[in-house]
Amino acid sequence: MLEVRNLNAFYGAVQVLHDIDLTVKAGEIVGLVGANAAGKSSLMFSMAGLRTHVKGDVLLEGTVINEVPAYERPAKGLVLVPERRRLFPFMTVLENLEVGAYAKHARMAARKTLDEVFALLPVLAERRKQLAGSMSGGEQQMLAIGRALMARPHVLLMDEPTEGLAPIYVKLLFDLIADLRTTGLTVMIVEQNVHHVLATADRAYVLENGHIVMEGSGRELLNDERLKKAYLGL
Repeated sequence: MLEVRNLNAFYGAVQVLHDIDLTVKAGEIVGLVGANAAGKSSLMFSMAGLRTHVKGDVLLEGTVINEVPAYERPAKGLVLVPERRRLFPFMTVLENLEVGAYAKHARMAARKTLDEVFALLPVLAERRKQLAGSMSGGEQQMLAIGRALMARPHVLLMDEPTEGLAPIYVKLLFDLIADLRTTGLTVMIVEQNVHHVLATADRAYVLENGHIVMEGSGRELLNDERLKKAYLGL
């Protein structure tokens, strides 16, 4: 469903990702973990088309999308839920959701998708007329995910979705991710909450200083003492 081949990314002359190879199969939840400044968000930006100084290939459903600009990738089926949510705070919940359905295929199914999002996230239905900026952090994160789902993605990229959330919303979010798996959606998630993401993910990659240093099933990595001590500081 999603593949990265020999990806290198740069901030100016500084290289931040080195020879990254990874795959995300259809219907999988794949985690990406590592210490702060390991390059996790840079990798997500590169896949979403937001990092322009990149060498290597990003493939979506077998097709190289290197030349597809970021704003067209949702129409191809690749959608990012960005770190810190990036909502439109002075627009309502409903308006934020409607923005997510801007691609032609998503607009055509917007009413059906909206009903599905409201069924999955009832809080959004209850708050549909509320300004997004007046919601709690956890509610805003649910809205950011709902907005992404309005694009009818094939692959959902989630960048630090639990950042700043109360524990109750962390649990709700990972329950939601598990629910999304049952719909057949493919998910890749970058997360500092290592225990939760490895317990939920089918597979995971460990990133250190821009290099992938380990990969395996979520459970294998969760129980790997070397991983916890060497790369995650646990």
